[in-house]
Parts: sequence; structure tokens; C-alpha cells
Amino acid sequence: MGIFDFFSREKKETLDKGLEKSKESIFGRLSRVVIGKTTVDEEVLDELEEILISSDVGVETTVKIIDRIEKRVARDKYTSTGELDRMLREEVAALLTENRSVSISNSFETEQLPKPYVIMVVGVNGVGKTTTIGKLAHQFHQHGKKVVLGAADTFRAAAVDQLKLWGKRVDVPVIEHGMNTDPSAVAFDAVKKGVEIGADVIIIDTAGRLHTKVNLMNELTKIKRVVQKFLPEAPHEVLLVLDGSTGQNAVIQAREFTKATEVTSLAITKLDGTAKGGVVIGISDEFKIPVKYIGVGEGMNDLQVFNREQFVDSLFKK
Repeated sequence: MGIFDFFSREKKETLDKGLEKSKESIFGRLSRVVIGKTTVDEEVLDELEEILISSDVGVETTVKIIDRIEKRVARDKYTSTGELDRMLREEVAALLTENRSVSISNSFETEQLPKPYVIMVVGVNGVGKTTTIGKLAHQFHQHGKKVVLGAADTFRAAAVDQLKLWGKRVDVPVIEHGMNTDPSAVAFDAVKKGVEIGADVIIIDTAGRLHTKVNLMNELTKIKRVVQKFLPEAPHEVLLVLDGSTGQNAVIQAREFTKATEVTSLAITKLDGTAKGGVVIGISDEFKIPVKYIGVGEGMNDLQVFNREQFVDSLFKK
């Protein structure tokens, strides 16, 4: 099994269950709209537009999807409402493909990634950032990879303590200097330690405050610059963690962080128990940044590698 092959039948069932409310929000309502109608007319498309927007797909992305469906309907004047589900599924899948949110290859297995592979994790407090780091560390560790964590969110004692707890829980070392210390010094020492012990993955937690963009930008830039003194190509990935259950707030946070630093991948958490799963589609479409992980439950293994095909299948499952 490759390091990114986190999917199994059991995981697919977790994904199905986690996206149930989002599925009902879109397709339960859509099925009620088309009752008694035989063709996809303007009224049906207007209803579909309203459903997608209220499911946090986002206005621009929704308009794009509706426009594509309209063109398909115009080509085939006799498109039935029964075909609307299929068309919607195909257009969402196409958007996710275009936006590079595709299944991750088994790069660790084939040793294509640099060693150590440094991931800098950003995101506001409360989105599940530290929990995401802990779950990632657990899954890498379970796959036989040597992991080091860096507690560089030094503005909150709780953040440092929480990461230390995760380190103990998943049996990986945590480099920390305590609260109110220099975050970049912690990041530097985490990378140094990772290189010394031959770590495969180094994950650095950073401050979760959306203070002024200038301060945020300076802080993240300094962490990068200091880390690069020891490992010039690091960080190899900047992972932004967003809380999917906040819907459009997650989109606003993504805008702020993408202005403050170069974000290369996304983790969207807390999709279970919310009807806002459509936000994954909108965020992927607006930012053109790969969605790499999604959180669909509380369990250690419920942070799943985002698999476009599996996601679309679960969202559209009859």
C-alpha cells in the first residue's frame, strides 16, 4: 500500500456518511424540484442555481456550472430532468479536474519527493489545524515514515500543549520552545532535528491568528527564510487548513492566506455533519489550488486524502 493510499472500503463508507447532509442539501432538494417536470427548462435551472449557491458552492462557480449545463441542454432540446443528475456530476468532476484537485500519486513510495519533506501548515485558530497535523503525523507514522513536528504557533500556550499531546499520542517527536518564543527558531530547530534523525516528513505548525495581513505575511516569510538557511528548498509544501462547516467564511480565509503567502495545497476539515460540502467545489474552482485532504469524521483515519472520483461519487450517490 502506498503512503497516500488511505482509501479502503471502510474509508469510502466514512466518506459516504460524512457527505450525507451535503448530498441531501443538493440532490434531495433537486429531486423535489424536478418532480412532475420532464424537460430541463429555465425554471429548473434557476432552482438548481439557488440550490448550489445555498449549498456554498459559491456564486461564480455556480454560474459556471449552470452555464455549462445550459449549453448542453441547448444542444439537445429534449434533455430530460432524469439526465440532470448525470450532467451535474460530470460538470463538477470536470471542474475538479481542471482545478488540479486530482488524486495524489504515491510519491513517497517511489521516493520522488525530497527527504525530509517539509510541510508548513497555516490556518486560523479553530479550523482543526493542530488536529489535522496530528492525524497526518499518525497516518505517515502508520506507514512507516519517520515524522518530526514543530510547534511554531508560539502565541498560544494551548497550541504548543495540544501539539505535544498529539506527539505523545501518535509517538512522534515534537520540537517546541514554549509560548511567546520566536516561531522561526522553532521551525529551524524542527528542520535541523529532522535532518539529523533522517526524518521523512517534517510538519511545522504556525500561528493561527488572522491579524493584519502585513504581520501575517512577515511572520510566515520569516519562518520560510530561516528554515531555508538550513534546507534551501524548504518548505516543500504550504498546507492551508480550512473549516468546511463555515462555508463562505472558509472562502474568505482562503483569500486572506493566499494573499499573505504562497499556498500550495488545501485541507478542508469538518465536512461531516454539515450541509456545506459544496464549498470544496467552490474553493477548488476559485483558487486553483489542489485540495489534498478532507476531514470527514473525528477518528484518526477520518482525515482522508482527497480523491476526486470518490468525492464526486459520494456526493452524487443515489
